[in-house]
Amino acid sequence: MEIHIGKRIANISLLNKEGNNVQLSIDGKAYNVDIVMAENGACSILHDGHSYNAELIRSKNGKSYQVNTLFASHSIDIIDSQAKYLRMKKNNEEKQNDRLISPMPGKIVKIPIHEGDIVHAGDIVMVLEAMKMQSNYKVSSDCRIAEILVSEGETVNANQVLIKLELINNEENGKREII
Repeated sequence: MEIHIGKRIANISLLNKEGNNVQLSIDGKAYNVDIVMAENGACSILHDGHSYNAELIRSKNGKSYQVNTLFASHSIDIIDSQAKYLRMKKNNEEKQNDRLISPMPGKIVKIPIHEGDIVHAGDIVMVLEAMKMQSNYKVSSDCRIAEILVSEGETVNANQVLIKLELINNEENGKREII
């Protein structure tokens, strides 16, 4: 998931959890911490022999927190994979690129198209499963499937190119040409 702390964006993954002992990856670096949460939102963290205390105040939407420490206060927004995907999907729908890229790690469930196929705006070209949720990937412009770089059942990484596309320019007279 992504954590936004002011202008800083951190990518955080839970690697392991046993009781209060938690192993996290923050921007690719592993941290082992002991975390104790109290019912009132107080949090005690032990890391490398140092103790840190914080107060967590959750917003109404549940994805934002105010984190107060002894000397500082921070507003934190949690952007989970689903929210990140939806934001990226909304931005990508405005203009079709010449490739389809996975916004998150997952597993390819279905590829209903073949290389050389002509697809139209709104057509589903890939189904990806991530976090037990299936997402349909659609093209937002008419295009030809130039190359499919993955196969059904394959696990993919975030930002991996899945399909290369050739965009089709719709001429006013109804004639289509590949650009």
